[in-house]
Amino acid sequence: MKQQGPRPLEVALLASVFVVAACGLVYELAAGALASYVLGDSVLQFSTVIGTYLFAMGLGSWLSRFFERQLPAHFLRIELLVALVGGGLPALLFLAHAWQPDAFRGLLYGLVLLVGMLVGLEIPLVMRILKRNVALRELVSQVLTFDYLGALAVSIAFPLVLVPQLGLIRTGLLFGLMNAGVAFWALWLFRHELRRRAAHALACVLTVGALGAAFAGSQQITSLAEDRFYQDKIILAESSPWQRIVVTQGRAGVRLFLNGNLQFAQSDEYRYHEALVHPAMAAHGAPRKVAVLGGGDGLAVRELLRYPAVESITLVDLDPNITRLFAQDPALVQLNGGSLRSPKVRVVNTDAFQWLQQVDDVFDVIVVDFPDPTNFSIGKLYTNAFYALLEQRLAASGYAVVQTTSPLVARQSFWTVVATIESVGLQAFPYHANVPSFGEWGYILASRRPWRAPEALPPGLRFLTVQGVPALFDFPADMARVPGEVNRLSNQVLVTTYEREWGKVHP
Repeated sequence: MKQQGPRPLEVALLASVFVVAACGLVYELAAGALASYVLGDSVLQFSTVIGTYLFAMGLGSWLSRFFERQLPAHFLRIELLVALVGGGLPALLFLAHAWQPDAFRGLLYGLVLLVGMLVGLEIPLVMRILKRNVALRELVSQVLTFDYLGALAVSIAFPLVLVPQLGLIRTGLLFGLMNAGVAFWALWLFRHELRRRAAHALACVLTVGALGAAFAGSQQITSLAEDRFYQDKIILAESSPWQRIVVTQGRAGVRLFLNGNLQFAQSDEYRYHEALVHPAMAAHGAPRKVAVLGGGDGLAVRELLRYPAVESITLVDLDPNITRLFAQDPALVQLNGGSLRSPKVRVVNTDAFQWLQQVDDVFDVIVVDFPDPTNFSIGKLYTNAFYALLEQRLAASGYAVVQTTSPLVARQSFWTVVATIESVGLQAFPYHANVPSFGEWGYILASRRPWRAPEALPPGLRFLTVQGVPALFDFPADMARVPGEVNRLSNQVLVTTYEREWGKVHP
């Protein structure tokens, strides 16, 4: 007897499983990404969001036992709810962060619970509908196969295509529309079984209309939220696979934010970058070969190019979007003096940790200008493993300098970095400067030889003077050294210490 192929109904429902799985994972990833943007510590936020989501899915699967009749109608309604709540999740969280930041955490986990529970209801209902015509063994294998394939497709597309091209809000709304499309598909497939078809059809149309309107106005939603959050006029905003990049223009001039965290303000960035670069460069004497790790804005490179002896600068920054913007945007190019266009500068867009493992070059000065260790992916760049690699790439008479948070606000964090640098055999020379946008800010010089105060500085500096440099290395009692544990890849104590100390200031 000839074996019959799958019926059109089965194919349609299995295709729906693929879409349902893809949509569910998108909502989970979007919630985790937003939590890490706003609350910091991406490992903790992703872990708690995923755990909450999986628990909610289990709860939804358990609740599916109470749905006994009119399964296609229940499936259609659940798809519409998932489309509205899941698709709107990123937009709702963005608006909550801007208008009611205290409510963000509660709303985040409430939405994750609701979406997870609804997604947990979907697959059991599909399986029970398919059970009418498919043997149990084939049913389970087919449904799980399509479920996992949908999750695989989204897990690849989310960081590489969806977020960079669409952003989180439009990505959520797009997949909400896909969920609504499954509801329309179910409306047609089960048109002979559904009661009150007109009401179901109207619900589908209204859901698609709401999501479509939100998608069309997604830029306005983003602008509304970000204008409220940043207050100054936003002149540039885009998302990369690694971060949300926002540049504003206001009374403090141009300001750069990454994932909502201020990186510099035009009004006082010269203080930060002069303090970062010149104590090491001027003390060296004649540095020819320099590396900058981080600092894709080109502002540290601008200061390095003040030294005629410099022959080459290698800038290593993970995000090509940052280096492209600061090499091409006229306002940003004016800010860094066109430093990234200099023939002396070579830009490498890669992970600095991996780059140090692979490169064979040795540098006279290495400038380390990473964001603060707000999560474990950045925290690895403050570990003894990283500084051991840094030591190998430093010339015998060379200096490295590391930007290192506030020794006043995050005192133990600052001295933890000092202890970590010393643990790899380098001498550490900590210092600090006042940058109004950040307050007292810390830096650490590292080398194999003693540091000596420079006898001369390049002309045209607005902050540093030869007489004033030694004072930067003097720490008052409230910033004096305290014991700090070495920050290792295996423990990353710095991330938890940093979060605890800054949390006291910004709860």
